[in-house]
Amino acid sequence: MSHAFKIGPHFIGAAHPPFVIAEMSGNHNQSLDRALEIVEAAAKTGAHALKLQTYTADTMTIDAPQPEFSIGDKKSLWSGEKLYDLYQKAHTPWEWHEPIMKHAAKFGMLCFSTPFDDTAVDFLESLNVPCHKIASFENTDLNLIRKVARTGKPMIISTGMASIAELDETVRAAREAGAKDIVLLKCTSTYPATPENTNLRTIPHLRELFGCEVGLSDHTMGVGAAVAAVAFGATVIEKHFTLRRADGGVDSTFSLEPAEMTALVVETERARLALGGISYGCTAAERGSLQFRRSIYVVKDIKEGEILTRENIRCIRPGLGLPPKHYEAVLGRPARKAAVRGTPLSWNLV
Repeated sequence: MSHAFKIGPHFIGAAHPPFVIAEMSGNHNQSLDRALEIVEAAAKTGAHALKLQTYTADTMTIDAPQPEFSIGDKKSLWSGEKLYDLYQKAHTPWEWHEPIMKHAAKFGMLCFSTPFDDTAVDFLESLNVPCHKIASFENTDLNLIRKVARTGKPMIISTGMASIAELDETVRAAREAGAKDIVLLKCTSTYPATPENTNLRTIPHLRELFGCEVGLSDHTMGVGAAVAAVAFGATVIEKHFTLRRADGGVDSTFSLEPAEMTALVVETERARLALGGISYGCTAAERGSLQFRRSIYVVKDIKEGEILTRENIRCIRPGLGLPPKHYEAVLGRPARKAAVRGTPLSWNLV
């Protein structure tokens, strides 16, 4: 079974608010000032953490002319771009990490990152990050998994295209190398992702299979998928974040703006609170509403011995008389004593 644990001051688990991560990615558009503005805006939404990505174009790929080093998919947001150029444009300069993290701390928000190779892990450890994220495309890089696991810090791993067998290898490698606190994020590796390809029912299955906390790394538009994910047991939600989609940027198309991120934080916590337990009947909060049920009332003055009819008794609100289920049974019976209009019918009147 999964267990609650902490990332910084925040508990990760079903009894706690969903841990919301605002992913900056390349939405800084190569401006540190904009990056710092994104940090501040994310903190104001109530997001618990800001996430960066730690790589350079050279740690990701090589600058080569062969077609496989460019994005050939015509439907891709980045169709025709060379991988090297895209990573050059999207990466967060390493010298920005410390000022960004300090700015986040100033606003009471955690900041951590996704390392893409060993050098990035070492660099992030030198900054004392509270945890590490593994990207969906890197979740089969077992050497990277082991390197991160050996830090002993919580690991958040996007599942992406990984099969159950591949995820099993990943989780085993992490645990064998010392990882104790693991979150698996259901993730669809298309950008943007469609709701139809999101398959949130996988979330409780992931928890059951691997005995760890689970969540959603969400590339769909809006907040609907994230709210639904919480209903399926997600305790961590990651969503790309920008100041304004209209400003452009590599991930802007499927990023939330501040008002939307605020809604995400509020609505995911509402969803968690609304889950409650299995409950029937009147709760303590509803007790006062019982009076608004219908019940049987005297609606015309009745003399002693008078027959109860549809004209002198009716089922109306409030609910202080006999329940409506007894209506047919009392019709045609004499009144035991007189009663004025507006008297709730009780058995001692029949």
